[in-house]
Amino acid sequence: MTRLGERTWTELEGHGQYTVVVPVGALEQHGPHLPLDTDARIAAAVARRATHDDPMLLLAPPVAYGASGEHQGFPGTLSIGHEALRTVLVELGRSATEWATRLLFVNGHGGNLPTVPDAVAQLRREGRDVAWFGCAVPNGDAHAGHTETSILLALDPDVVRLDSVEVGNTTPLRELLSVLTRGGVAAASPNGVLGDPRGSTADEGEFLLGLMVGELRDRAARWKPDDRGRLG
Repeated sequence: MTRLGERTWTELEGHGQYTVVVPVGALEQHGPHLPLDTDARIAAAVARRATHDDPMLLLAPPVAYGASGEHQGFPGTLSIGHEALRTVLVELGRSATEWATRLLFVNGHGGNLPTVPDAVAQLRREGRDVAWFGCAVPNGDAHAGHTETSILLALDPDVVRLDSVEVGNTTPLRELLSVLTRGGVAAASPNGVLGDPRGSTADEGEFLLGLMVGELRDRAARWKPDDRGRLG
C-alpha cells in the first residue's frame, strides 16, 4: 500500500500510471454505541485493504464529511450537504487526473448517493477515467445495526460501546423511506439505530470486510476506460 499523503511529489513524478483511491465517508450519529466517523472508518479500511499490495494504487486521505442531513436531529452530526459534496468530489477528480491516470472513490455512506455517482458522471463527461465503489454487503441492515457494529468490532473494538448497544427500528428500509424523507432518522428511530446490533461479532465483521475488499479488487481488476463509472 502506498499512502499518498506520505509521498513527495518527486517520488511520484514520471513513475507510472497511478490510480488515486479516495475513501468517502461522513460524520454522523451511529446510535449510542458506534462512533460518529463509522462510515469514514469503513470506507478507509476497505480502500486500505484493497490497495495494500499494489504500489500503483495511491491511497488518499478520506473525505471525512458527507451529506448527512437525515441525521441532523442528533448531536455530533456534521453535514456538508449534497451540493458541497458534489463540488468537492468533482474538484478532487479534476485535480487528481491532472497527474494520475485514474481516480476511484470508495463510498462508505449510503446518504452520499446519488451525489457520488453524479460527480463521477460529470468527471467522465469531461473525459476523465473516474469510477466509484459502494461499501455494501448483501442483506446488510441499514444503519448502526448488526452489519456496521460487526465491522467496527473487527476494525477497532475499543471504539464500540458494547454496554450501550440497543435495538433500533428493524422495519425494512424500503418501508421507512417515506418517514425518513419527511422527518429524517430521528422520526423513525429515537436512538438512531435502524437494525439490531445485538450479537454482533468481530469474526462476522472480518467476513463482511473480506466480501467488500474482494469485490472491490475483482471489479478494479476488470475496470476498463469505457466502463460507466460504477465498480460495485
